[in-house]
Amino acid sequence: MPISFVTETPLPPPPASALFHTKTASPVERANDLLSRMTLDEKIGQMALVEKNSIATTTDIASYGIGALLSGAGAKPQDNTANGWLSMVENFVTASQSSRLGIPILYGIDAIHGHSNVPGATVFPHAIGIGATGDADLTTAIASATRDELLATGINWNFAPTLDLPQDIRWGRTYETFSDDPLRTSALASAYVKGLQGTTKPGESKLALSTLKHYIGAGSMKWNSTSNKNFHIDQGTTIVDEQALRSTYLQPFTQAINTGAGSVMVGLSSWGDTKLAAQKYLITDVLKGELAFSGFVVSDWYGVYEIPGGTYAATVLALNAGVDMVMLPFDYKTFIKNVRSAVAHGDIPQSRIDDAVRRILTTKFELGLFEAQATDKPSLSVVGNAMHRALARKAVSESLVLLKNNNVTLPISKSVRRIVVAGSAADNIGRQSGAWTVEWQGIDGNWLPGATSILSGIRATAGNDVDVSYDLHGNFAPTSPQADIGIAIVGETPYAEGWGDTANPTLTTEDIATIEKVKKVSKKVLVIIVSGRPLMISHELPTWDATIAAWLPGSEGGGVADVLFGDTTFTGTLPLPWPDHSEQLPISVDGHTADGTAVLFPRYFGRTK
Repeated sequence: MPISFVTETPLPPPPASALFHTKTASPVERANDLLSRMTLDEKIGQMALVEKNSIATTTDIASYGIGALLSGAGAKPQDNTANGWLSMVENFVTASQSSRLGIPILYGIDAIHGHSNVPGATVFPHAIGIGATGDADLTTAIASATRDELLATGINWNFAPTLDLPQDIRWGRTYETFSDDPLRTSALASAYVKGLQGTTKPGESKLALSTLKHYIGAGSMKWNSTSNKNFHIDQGTTIVDEQALRSTYLQPFTQAINTGAGSVMVGLSSWGDTKLAAQKYLITDVLKGELAFSGFVVSDWYGVYEIPGGTYAATVLALNAGVDMVMLPFDYKTFIKNVRSAVAHGDIPQSRIDDAVRRILTTKFELGLFEAQATDKPSLSVVGNAMHRALARKAVSESLVLLKNNNVTLPISKSVRRIVVAGSAADNIGRQSGAWTVEWQGIDGNWLPGATSILSGIRATAGNDVDVSYDLHGNFAPTSPQADIGIAIVGETPYAEGWGDTANPTLTTEDIATIEKVKKVSKKVLVIIVSGRPLMISHELPTWDATIAAWLPGSEGGGVADVLFGDTTFTGTLPLPWPDHSEQLPISVDGHTADGTAVLFPRYFGRTK
């Protein structure tokens, strides 16, 4: 049975002359006027963020006044095309506008490296690759392109950028971060907010909504070798004192908030013995008070209910701590019932509800959602267009880090006539794109429409006069003379979140065997590592002539070939230290390893030739 509104007699819609309908009024004025006309249940509904597959019927969006929907864990329309996404989102928005107050929903998604949920969209390098470029202008351009592809499909809220600072590469979310350096992360996160939102300071109108995540301390969680599930670090406990939390982890949030970021996502981990979603001091006193954050705070996936004590107690703790919108993401009816009961019993002050909803409504007015027309959206032709793909290709070439180059292996000489290519990531767009690409955990294989594998990029750049032979496992027949150069492209299979937590990030035995086969038939061997983090290669590295960290380049593998053949030069540097062995982990921000030994390559190492 539907939960009835608190008001027994349904209220009529507000008049057309209501202040919140007035375009010339400020977002704050309009939000305050609309807030004054809302019932308690209508306010609570705005605080609910629901996974789109959990909406029982589309009419529930208006009936319960739901404030926002999201596509999570690969949730997509039945017609998984750009047009299918647009149709789905517009149907949800139309449903929300049929409520008494006509408040449109926000629609959120994890477009963390382009609008990568949509086949055919431009897939940019993951954040760790952008961190390797250190290029703020490039980051702004990537965020702007992502925004246009999102808006073309009707989506106005992106759960990005990530401001976490990884000190332990065993963490399976390392690739979602720009760097372990708070200064570089601050600069690139702010650049991303500027590009996505089109804003440079708080209170300005926004084109789309950014989300700073994960507040706060993610990257310093303690490794748990006895964990009985995949999550050895992810969602764990951050082991730093308040001084370290402020001096290191607060820096990027401070700068990005000053740039005008519209929302902040509270992480799933803990600080001390308390889940972050229950940390009133950090959310209300520090974030909203000291940093004067005027947007709204959203919890992460099921994060409120990770707080011990049951759903009612957890909801009360999180909302009183300062969480404004709850990513439930499932049971909105129980959430509304619990919050209504908490207000009635005095467990949550009405003023806390009003503050949360005011922040959400103000953001919706800043986004222009109440006036948005279909003609305001970019054309669907922008999704995966040539300009965005060229930008992504540029980002790939700038993100490559040259770790080793002996015997003048690179750039590849124009005089070479035979190249052999092998390896698990050579002709595998799924691996080079990583997770958060159509599916949450990614898809291993050559499947992404319109994308270019690294192998095909090498073939196209080498030209017809060069014999480029490929075998996945490097099973080449011996020839005389040997190939001028052998290229082994190896790395990690896609993973997301805790499923990527691993005690010893390294190459597989299959990849190492492939490299050995390539060496036998080549005068020189180049190893390209496609991964979401540094891998332990100290034993193998001395036997390779050249080595490149390519990170997770995305859909434009041709950007790798641009640098290999010298059409562009190496400019990327390591965004975090490259460990020599796993006992060095974690590595502190100042570069100290756990066992006191020297890393293989320090942060910001990168050869130019």
